[in-house]
Amino acid sequence: MSDQIAPARRLPPFLRGVDPAVATAFACILLLLFLGSLYSTSFLSPEYLLQQLKVASFLGVIATGMMIVILLGQIDLSVPWVVAVGGMMSSAAAAYGTAGIILAMPFGIACGVAIGLVNGVGVAYLRIPSMIVTLATNAVAQGLMVVYTGGFSPQDSASAAVRYIATGFLLPGIPNAVVIWAMIGAVTIFLLTRTTFGRSIYAIGNRESAAYLSGVNTRRVVMTAFAISGGLSAFGGVLLAGYASKAAQAMGDAYLLPSIAAVVLGGTSILGGRGTYLGTIAGVILITLLQSILSVMQIPEAGRQIIYGVVIVVMLLLYGRSPASR
Repeated sequence: MSDQIAPARRLPPFLRGVDPAVATAFACILLLLFLGSLYSTSFLSPEYLLQQLKVASFLGVIATGMMIVILLGQIDLSVPWVVAVGGMMSSAAAAYGTAGIILAMPFGIACGVAIGLVNGVGVAYLRIPSMIVTLATNAVAQGLMVVYTGGFSPQDSASAAVRYIATGFLLPGIPNAVVIWAMIGAVTIFLLTRTTFGRSIYAIGNRESAAYLSGVNTRRVVMTAFAISGGLSAFGGVLLAGYASKAAQAMGDAYLLPSIAAVVLGGTSILGGRGTYLGTIAGVILITLLQSILSVMQIPEAGRQIIYGVVIVVMLLLYGRSPASR
């Protein structure tokens, strides 16, 4: 036994206990940076990298909620239209004077939380498979938004405050979107590693029946996790609306597979119970850089979706069958 432990003790302290999937994701990031520099000399410029980090922030906010749900061993397929609901309702509220402008962002997020609660009740209390209930709420949200807009592109614009939050610079040289993602990430790390709620999420993901028998209120935890996922997806939609100055129908369609791929690329088991937020950060950055390179190579959207799907399947084969370590 001591012979097996000795090599690990000889590693530098910061390398001990590093998840191989996280290390692989960061290695792939370095590889993509190298490949990108071969296409364009400006790929490694600070300005371009900061812009990529800003773009990654929107996906990072959405992927945070997806990670919490996946840690439970569940999935949230309502992301596309929850993102759209957040952006469209926030922009719609901004058209109602000063009060609407003040409440625009909270209203958009609240709409996402409401949809997440519906998902959570369906999964936790009605015992409907998460894939079914979230797909159903996604369809309902799509129908409601089509009815609201009459089938046309929304005419409402994002408020100046939302645009500043999404595109401004409160700190010199650092986009607000990056600061927001960092704050959400810090809260998520604290939530998952330092609270009973976080430990309950991992316990449910490993074995829900065992968590229940140990005294965890599994239904409440699952419902809360889906509410958080819905709120973060809607918040991502609000930020995207501010980034583009207005919301658009199907604006969230491009974020479902990338958010799942970012989470599983970072080593979070899609079967639940194992994963770290550092891995999700690496997965988000990796997916963003991959999107950038695919754009430079002029790969069509259909090709990108195929690549994301293949990534998810490969990571499921690599990590989905491994025993949970928590």
